Amino acid sequence: MTFTSRQDALDMQNEMPWEARDKPTTLHEMLNATARAFPDRPAISYQLLSGPTDKAVTLTWKQFHEQSCQAANLFRSLKIKETDVVALVLPNTIETAVATLGAAIAGIVNPINPLLEPEQISAILRETGAKVVVTLKAFPKTDIAQKTAEAVRHAPNVHTVLEIDLNRYLTPPKSWIVPLVRPKNPVQHHADVRDFNKAMAGQPKSLSFADSTGDRVAAYFHTGGTTGMPKVAQHKYSGMVYNGWLGDAVLFSESDSVMCPLPLFHVMACQAVLMSMIKSGAHVVFPTPAGYRGEGVFDNFWKLCERYKTTFVVTVPTAAAVLMQRKVDADISTVKNAISGSAPMPLELFNRFEKATGMTIIEAYGLTEATCLVSSNPPGGAKKVGSVGVPFPYTDVRIIKETPHGPIDCAVDEVGEICLSNPGVFAGNTYTETDKNKSLYHYDKYLRTGDLGRLDGDGYLWITGRAKDLIIRGGHNIDPAEIEEALMTHPAVAMAGAIGQPDAHAGEMPCAYVELVAGATASGEELLDHCKVHVHERAAQPKFIEVLDELPKTAVGKVFKPDLRKRAITRIYNAALEEAGIAARVTNVVDDKKRGLVAKVSRTDAAESDAVGHVLGQFVRPWDWAE
Repeated sequence: MTFTSRQDALDMQNEMPWEARDKPTTLHEMLNATARAFPDRPAISYQLLSGPTDKAVTLTWKQFHEQSCQAANLFRSLKIKETDVVALVLPNTIETAVATLGAAIAGIVNPINPLLEPEQISAILRETGAKVVVTLKAFPKTDIAQKTAEAVRHAPNVHTVLEIDLNRYLTPPKSWIVPLVRPKNPVQHHADVRDFNKAMAGQPKSLSFADSTGDRVAAYFHTGGTTGMPKVAQHKYSGMVYNGWLGDAVLFSESDSVMCPLPLFHVMACQAVLMSMIKSGAHVVFPTPAGYRGEGVFDNFWKLCERYKTTFVVTVPTAAAVLMQRKVDADISTVKNAISGSAPMPLELFNRFEKATGMTIIEAYGLTEATCLVSSNPPGGAKKVGSVGVPFPYTDVRIIKETPHGPIDCAVDEVGEICLSNPGVFAGNTYTETDKNKSLYHYDKYLRTGDLGRLDGDGYLWITGRAKDLIIRGGHNIDPAEIEEALMTHPAVAMAGAIGQPDAHAGEMPCAYVELVAGATASGEELLDHCKVHVHERAAQPKFIEVLDELPKTAVGKVFKPDLRKRAITRIYNAALEEAGIAARVTNVVDDKKRGLVAKVSRTDAAESDAVGHVLGQFVRPWDWAE
């Protein structure tokens, strides 16, 4: 397919309905077909350390298929049926990909971000009813094993924990030292503990049970965006196959080598990249457990691309910005394209990256609730910098706004909520919690993304902000992107996150937090002055700016705004209490499922209770006594 415009996408779907296309029905069918077509071609590579000559492990498509079948057989031997859940609390490893496939073939796979706290991991395990958990064996410089053990203590359905030992990826003398310094895991829980690789090795290399006969839920992915506590989205085989089909049809072939330093517990790496590899037969490389966050990955990135003869790089704007602080010190002539997701890329960074690397940046858009892929700038056509391209074949995007008479479609270039329907949207059942699906769709089929955007006259999609991110100052809606873009024009600013801080009179006032370029200096006061010039809307000019060593981020590099809101609530409430001469203070801010962010206040003198209520009652955001 030559994907050069929105018309190309429309022509493809008009040529044949999605339901009538010749495509795999299940994940195993898709994997099996590729293993037969390209048995000896490389499928997946991984290295624990980031050096360009460090030990690497590569599986061919035949080996990847065999190990995925062994994993699936292992899970079935542990009584995992099609409706049962296998949770993965893992960083990137070869086993992470194998367990992902195996669990989705045998039952329902539930990848969980290992950077979450034990309470959050445990809550997800309980929500999904997970019965088996795959995680790391205790290993130096990571507390994943300890956090998982603590989470399992509070997840009564988990009966087996399978552990992966990263030591197999090391060479002597480091591999000799690990057993001597391996941290102990004092947390006791009720589940049986087994070695994943040893348990898998005894299983047949082809499926020992009948594959699923049709479409079904095969994955649970928790949200990790900017809107608060994780929700669990349901993904069906049809959505996973659709994402793989898109990658094969639009981007990749078996001759491609894809560098993907993003985590497999996130849909971009798993549902977009890995599924595309499985359908196309391309080779994917995962450098280090933590990807871009891994030690030395940025420093060695270009040499790693040279090592694996990379043709595609998967990145996000925050990672691209850091890479531009590193000299291109290797032969990267094989790299043709960089696929960028998670957020639109600033124009200056876009131009700088393309000029420095010789790559073509392809900006794309996807979300957990749609399995992943929604739109992309056409690889072979006109690219509009700052847009997220045109909707893929079989994806119908509508920009809708609410009116007193019901929802209506917006005009060309009019901003509204981005809503979509495609094979990756499980309409009516997006989330496992039924209550979360209420009011989530327009016309019973179009997923409301919560993203604000517009479609231009050529059918290109532009994201303008988050509906829930709007700063509402006295009834005046302020798009935080305006503030963030103004701050990004300052040479010292690497990243910015604007939010609404509580205000007793206006409800919210704009404020911002920034992360500086390495080695740069700038004060909050200096940046406030900068905004007075560059933020043209008077109401949007921030009232407070704080410089942080590092902004809180999600796994794929988005600014994690709930943490910034918690910081702002604490600062504003404590300042109000101090000004009133009250000793009580906000100790922390928690995310309550029903009330949203709630400030927890320390108890002091009982006589102060009414006074605290009077002071904090002036703000919209609720508070409660700390336990």
